[in-house]
Amino acid sequence: MSLPQIRRGRRSAGDHSREAILAAARKLFAEKGFEGTSLRQVAREAAVDPAMVHHFFKGKDELFASSVELPADPAEVLAGVEMMDPSVRAEAIVRAVLTLWEGPAQHGLVAFARGTIGSKAKSGMMREVVSRAILSRVMAGVSGPDEQVLLRGNLVASQTVGLILARYVIRLDPLASASQDDVVRLVAPTIQRYITGDLDSLK
Repeated sequence: MSLPQIRRGRRSAGDHSREAILAAARKLFAEKGFEGTSLRQVAREAAVDPAMVHHFFKGKDELFASSVELPADPAEVLAGVEMMDPSVRAEAIVRAVLTLWEGPAQHGLVAFARGTIGSKAKSGMMREVVSRAILSRVMAGVSGPDEQVLLRGNLVASQTVGLILARYVIRLDPLASASQDDVVRLVAPTIQRYITGDLDSLK
């Protein structure tokens, strides 16, 4: 049985076009956000025909996902969370975050977090990921005016990102050494308050 041939030498024009499209998409998504970016704009920025974008990517969602290069898929990490009653959702969210960050993807996640903090473009991309792929699931079904639900989601993100940075990136003890159960017990009530609790004290 013959072994598959390994491609060598210079990259093809197709490879170059795909990379140019991804580079353009990262730039525009970071600057304009997901809603403010069109496939035609990406094609113009990459100096390719719009048909070339459709050749490599089925649509804007696939292009966005390919542009971000996340170490983990938010849909898998948060699977089922949006189906839970919002009033009891926080513990599942915290446990999902801890399980992910203490699993095989930890090194990649830490590198991704550090790279995001130091890059304006990556921070812009991460903002879009948090809004579209993470908070949309975390806040699904939460009642209230749109502006208030958005604020609640921002507060959940602030608590979760703070936990990740302190425990896994900065490794601030004793939080970094605490057990998962202790972290859930201490952090989940605050996140639950942000999701469904009384926010009047913040006014």
